[in-house]
Amino acid sequence: MADNRAEKRVRKRARRGTGNRAIRLLSLGHACVDVYQGAVAALVPYFVAERAYTYAAASGLVLAASLLSSVAQPLFGLLTDRRAMPWLLPVSTIVGGLGIALSGLGGSYALTLVFVAVGGIGVAAYHPESARVARVASGGSNTAMGWFSLGGNLGFAFAPILVAVVVGVGGLRFSPLLVLPALVGSLLCLPVLRGMRRAAVTTGAPAPPPARRDDWPSFVRLALAVVCRSIVFVGLSTFVSFHVRERTGGGMAAGTAALVVLYLGGAVGTVLGGRLADRRDRVTVVRRSYLLTVLAVAGLVLVPGPGIYLFVALTSAGLYIPFSLQVTLGQDYLPNRVGTASGITLGLTISVGGLFSPLIGRLADATSLGTALAPLIALPAVAWLLFRTLAEPAPPARPAPAAVPPAVPPAGEEAKG
Repeated sequence: MADNRAEKRVRKRARRGTGNRAIRLLSLGHACVDVYQGAVAALVPYFVAERAYTYAAASGLVLAASLLSSVAQPLFGLLTDRRAMPWLLPVSTIVGGLGIALSGLGGSYALTLVFVAVGGIGVAAYHPESARVARVASGGSNTAMGWFSLGGNLGFAFAPILVAVVVGVGGLRFSPLLVLPALVGSLLCLPVLRGMRRAAVTTGAPAPPPARRDDWPSFVRLALAVVCRSIVFVGLSTFVSFHVRERTGGGMAAGTAALVVLYLGGAVGTVLGGRLADRRDRVTVVRRSYLLTVLAVAGLVLVPGPGIYLFVALTSAGLYIPFSLQVTLGQDYLPNRVGTASGITLGLTISVGGLFSPLIGRLADATSLGTALAPLIALPAVAWLLFRTLAEPAPPARPAPAAVPPAVPPAGEEAKG
């Protein structure tokens, strides 16, 4: 009996180790993909400087990256609900990277829009399937899903630095070098895919379908809250560098620093959100974070001088605490359509905000940037109101141990850790 218990403990540690390794690889791959979502906003000041685009024209590039993605991401979710497509991870990573990398070539605005849109489709194809795989590898842990989402946040945060190093030094003609993270990310996916194939051979039979019904009314309210968050986040991603330069009197470096703070603060918020949700229910954590965000966005819009960076950081944390929690809530509200739920929640996170970004740009051209950003203060309050009507869904049953994609190292080696 003692030997059996010891063997079970060893197997449990091995499964945890393989799952953790898969999450680490997926998180790094997620960073390599989401760097291209952050790169669009980071490239906007360079398009304005080199090609004399207006605010409205520049924000149209964000729209191009978002419009097709907003449609494509739920469609890819529907496809992955019918059939698992893990090969989408490396392929979509390459497509997303190529689109953004080629966007700096040529002076044609139309061609630039096409390349940015292709990048958006690549990013759209990646997220539903990667969220499904990560949920399996995480074993239903909010903290593990937080680490997966953290990778995307770090990719966002790294984007302005990457663009500043590549494009800031050599101009838009150096943009093809931006494809390098995509090459790395596609390679990082391969060990996880091999592990999934081995797991499929080991288990033989597919997992039984969930016994619960889909809760569409709750999911719709969740999706509307995600829309509010998206408009705030993408609007600030597009214009915060210009806004901070105006409020502080700084140059391009001051604006880039604000964008880095906006993205990097999200890394803290995402991990914190996962840890808080493992102690309390997700709905309560998200609801309180949106209250914080109302005050933070107000400070970002209204406070002058260097103190604005504090409010940029608080806004980032407040917007990112709900990030991975909203994805898993969507999956639990629609347990029979996990791919669809992932595609919509992850797609709306960026895409819908891109649709509203040109409206902010037009208002800024007609009035001032501060005036155009002021309406964003109200949207986290709307999200808070929507979450007041939501209940915490029952989490899904944890995957069977064999269903967790094993990593490359032998289980015995991982068990030693």
